[in-house]
Amino acid sequence: MSLNSSESAFQTRPRVQDLEIKDADIIFNTVWNELAAELGVEKMRFPKEIFWLNGAPGAGKGTNTQFIMQNRDFTGAPIIISALLTGDEAKKRMDAGLLAGDREVLTLLLRKLLDPAYANGAVVDGFPRTKVQVECLKLFYNKLLHLRSIASAKHKAKNHIRKPHFHIIVLFIDESESVRRQLNRGAKAIEKNKEIEASGVGQPCNIRRTDLDPEAARNRYRTFKEVTYDALQSLNEVFHYHYINACGTITEVQDRIIDELKYQSSLELSQSTFDRLSKIPLASHIARHARQQLVHRLDDYEAEHAELFEKVVNFIEVKFMPVIHRHAISGNAIINTEEAVFNDPIALAMLIDIFSERGYHAVIDVRQKEVPESFDPKTFKINTKMKKVFRILLKFQGSEIRRGR
Repeated sequence: MSLNSSESAFQTRPRVQDLEIKDADIIFNTVWNELAAELGVEKMRFPKEIFWLNGAPGAGKGTNTQFIMQNRDFTGAPIIISALLTGDEAKKRMDAGLLAGDREVLTLLLRKLLDPAYANGAVVDGFPRTKVQVECLKLFYNKLLHLRSIASAKHKAKNHIRKPHFHIIVLFIDESESVRRQLNRGAKAIEKNKEIEASGVGQPCNIRRTDLDPEAARNRYRTFKEVTYDALQSLNEVFHYHYINACGTITEVQDRIIDELKYQSSLELSQSTFDRLSKIPLASHIARHARQQLVHRLDDYEAEHAELFEKVVNFIEVKFMPVIHRHAISGNAIINTEEAVFNDPIALAMLIDIFSERGYHAVIDVRQKEVPESFDPKTFKINTKMKKVFRILLKFQGSEIRRGR
C-alpha cells in the first residue's frame, strides 16, 4: 500500500531529536535557567579559576592537565569532556571523529563545575570546541560577572562571589605529528590490553577508533583545525589566551606553559582594581546592543517628534548628500552649517542616529564664534553676537578606483 502525500511528508520530516539548536543564547540561557530553578542561584558557586584546555589530537592535553593542576594546587580531578559524554549517541559521534551536541556538553559541564571539589579551581579538558560553545563560554563569564556586580551592590563589605578567572590554553602540533601520536597511542593501548588480558591484572584501556585508523585520525585533526581552532580565536580578545607549541619533550612543553602563565599573571588586575573599573561597561558590551537601541531611538523620533524628524531628514537629503556625493571616492566629508534647527539637542541626536543607521560614522563639533553685528558711530563701539556653527565630520566606505600604470 502506498503512502498518501501527507503521510509521505510526515515520514520525511526530521525527528525532533534530529534538530539541534545552534543559537548560543538559547542554549546557554536554557541550561542556566534549568540549573537555577533546580538549585537556586545563590547555591551556584563556580570555581574562582578555570583553565580551559584545548589542543590538537595527540598534543598532550592529558599529560599537561596534571602538570597545570600541580602548578596551581588544584585538588579536584580534571574535568575531561569526553569522559562526561558516556551516552550512546555521544559515543557514536566521538567514534566518528565528530563532536557531541552543544547543549548536552554544556549541561554536563556546568553541573560538574558546581562540585565543591572545584571551589579553588579546575582544569577542563576539551571545552569549548565549537563556535556555539565559544559563545556559551563568553555568556557564562558575563553571567558570573553580572552576579558578582549584583552581590557587590547588596554586600559592599564582603562579596562572596569572586571574580572569575578564565584561562584559554591551546596546545598546537601539526597534522603529521598529530596523526603519528594518535596511532602510537593506539598501538600502545593495544599492547597494554594484551598484557592485562594475559595477566588478568588491571583495567583494559578504552581505545578510540581514531587511534587505530590513519584516515579517522586525520579527520579528527581536521575537525580540530577547521572547527575548534578557528572558533577559539575570538576568545583571545576576552580572556587570558595561552598558545603553546606542544612539539618537543614533555619538559620543554611544560617549561613553555610555566613561562606563559607567569607572563599572563603579570598582566592581570588585582581584585580591588578590577571591581573599581568594572563600573565602566566594556565597549564590546555596549556595541552588542547598539543596533537594537538605535532602531528604538529612530522609531521614537518618528512616533514622538515626527515634524522635527522630517525636517532633519529633508535637510540631510537636500544639503548634505550633494557634498557627500562629491567626496564619495575619499570616504571623508566635512560639512559646516548654521541651520537653526540644530540648536535643538534632539535634532543633533537625530542627525547622528540617521547617519549611523545608513552606515556612516558621524561626529559633530559645535563651535561658537563672536561676529560683528552693529557699529555705534558715536562711541565707536562694535556690538557683536555669538554665531553657532555646527561642523559635521562624516566617514564612510569610499570608492576604490583602479588606475592604469
